[in-house]
Amino acid sequence: MESKRRRVAFAIAASSFLLISAALAEEWQGYERLTREQLLGRLTEAGAELPSLSGKNFSGLDLSGIDFRRANLSASVFNKATLAGARLDGCNLTVSFLEGANLSEASLTRATLFSAQMAGAVLTGADFTGARLIGDLRRVDLSHARLVQMNAAPDMKNQSMGLMRTNIVNAKVLSADMTDSDFSRADLSFSDFTGTRMVGTKLAGADFSGSVLAGVDLTGADLRGAILIDADLTNANLSKANLAGAELRGVKGLSSARRPDTIGL
Repeated sequence: MESKRRRVAFAIAASSFLLISAALAEEWQGYERLTREQLLGRLTEAGAELPSLSGKNFSGLDLSGIDFRRANLSASVFNKATLAGARLDGCNLTVSFLEGANLSEASLTRATLFSAQMAGAVLTGADFTGARLIGDLRRVDLSHARLVQMNAAPDMKNQSMGLMRTNIVNAKVLSADMTDSDFSRADLSFSDFTGTRMVGTKLAGADFSGSVLAGVDLTGADLRGAILIDADLTNANLSKANLAGAELRGVKGLSSARRPDTIGL
């Protein structure tokens, strides 16, 4: 009886796997599906050459700790994949799909993430230093992430199809570091930035509507024309920040914020 139950359970599991595989194949037709072992083999074969892995399907795989450095991963699919601790420094991730992926503690320094789809991704402790980002990061977790010296502003010379901008909406960005980055015109609304550093950060025209900026260090930040409707600035540091033309309707906690040499208040 026990043996029969095992066979039935195995058959159900096998059927489920085949259904999932078929769904993935149908959803990403034209994308070559690689296993972790096949991926490692191709990276080894590339050696000192820049590996090209464009248009591949890695969805759902455990790719923890893999060294992808400088690889061309454009238009590849990593939806719900695990990339914890992976090395993606200098990688081309243009038009890549990382929805629901786990990139906790991953390194993406100087990576190119133009039009990257990362909704729901876990990016806790990830390092994006010097990265170029225009992407959809709704509902991500960027807590303790390093977002230093990034260019996440839209390219205003190439907007023929409407404004393409970085979208970090309904996100957790607790105690992250966004120092000296450019998030001008980014949509950062309804997110929690409690304790994050934005020292010298360019945030002109950024939308912080409904966001929590409690305890955020905005020393010297450029907030000209920023939208801060119903934002919470309790105990924020606005020293030498420029808020000229900013929309401050309904702002909370402004009286508790540090404001020496603040412009526009």
